[in-house]
Amino acid sequence: MADHTPQTPASAASGAPGPAAAATVPRAAADTGVLPAVTLDDIIGAQKLLSGVSRSTAMEGSRYLSGLVGAPVHFKCENLQRTGSFKIRGAYVRIAGLSAEERSCGVVAASAGNHAQGVALAASLLGVRSTVFMPEGAPLPKVAATRDYGAEVRLHGQVVDETLAAAQEYARKTGAVFIHPFDHRDIIAGQGTVGLEILEQCPEVRTIVVGIGGGGLAAGVAVAVKAVRPDVRIIGVQAAGAAAYPPSLAAGRPVSIESPATMADGIKVGRPGDVPFGIIGELVDEVRTVSEDALSSALLLCLERAKMVVEPAGASPVAALLSEPAAFQGPVVAVLSGGNVDPLLTQRILRHGMAAAGRYLSLRLRLTDRPGALATLLGVLSEADANVLDVSHVRTDPRLGITEAEVELHLETQGPEHCTEVGTALHEAGYTVIA
Repeated sequence: MADHTPQTPASAASGAPGPAAAATVPRAAADTGVLPAVTLDDIIGAQKLLSGVSRSTAMEGSRYLSGLVGAPVHFKCENLQRTGSFKIRGAYVRIAGLSAEERSCGVVAASAGNHAQGVALAASLLGVRSTVFMPEGAPLPKVAATRDYGAEVRLHGQVVDETLAAAQEYARKTGAVFIHPFDHRDIIAGQGTVGLEILEQCPEVRTIVVGIGGGGLAAGVAVAVKAVRPDVRIIGVQAAGAAAYPPSLAAGRPVSIESPATMADGIKVGRPGDVPFGIIGELVDEVRTVSEDALSSALLLCLERAKMVVEPAGASPVAALLSEPAAFQGPVVAVLSGGNVDPLLTQRILRHGMAAAGRYLSLRLRLTDRPGALATLLGVLSEADANVLDVSHVRTDPRLGITEAEVELHLETQGPEHCTEVGTALHEAGYTVIA
């Protein structure tokens, strides 16, 4: 497959969406007569190439979300794919398409995680030498996994942009082929096989929800699905703090946003890819944004209700469904794009998700510093059925009186109503909550 310069979208959204709003994207590919950057035939070819390499991942129903949306909701479980994400699909197709001379020079990539592992495994399977540049602060499990898949890992830079520049410089010096994570038609064709599998596994689907970073996965899914079922709505989801597509669609060209910030590293991209942007502008029906609270709640829901370990980027479609369930016509398929999440980050995100769901309560209060005072307080909380996760007891502080002590509490509750009940129980017992 050769490189192809994408066409500019025929028209663009009129404005950027708010945290839970959507920017409507025109769908004009069928009317323009312009050959798209990636075709259905490309994706069918990629599917044949990937036979025996990538998994046809499971489709699992979500009873909770189905009840919320009022229609069947299914998860496309790419978090269970080889290397833990969909990235192996595109990486394999891209490297398999290299000439013998290009393969002899090896390949190089830059990534903080999923793309790194996808390239490492794909190159190993094809007998190609791979070098992967990763940021110096990349999670150790992801670094170790990339090495285990056969890549030489080089740590460089504090942010991905610095890592990317180092990888591109390495490619210039050595002749290694740079494997872009999303801005190449072979990558998009490989990712598009997810769309073909969705149509095979859920032929009655009406809406597909997929996270968007640079746009490779969403573009590939859109090409595959719209070619066969143009009536199916494709909805892309971005983190509100790293949403480059809404302003880009409004401008009619890819534009960069400064300092993207989100816990969802897998979709934290400051500029859309040129190739996927052209496709998304034509074929994706909406691009929605979700808050960090919604991402945390979605990750918690996947773990508790679906028993799925999903990274924040992979949970972004679930976050969109939680934020505005009435906006999605069912049956719905939400693509869980990856499950590679650092355990320490998971712990922080889950606590954040519990707080967002009203199940985690943090407060400070003062009490008289006398024997048994803390035990009495804990007894009140026990009677209120609050689970005490952590207690910090301070006696020496200039703000406190001689007979005072301050207690900071972290509690697990049953939800917002229970939080109110706990506060009422403390008030009735004579305690004053400071914060």
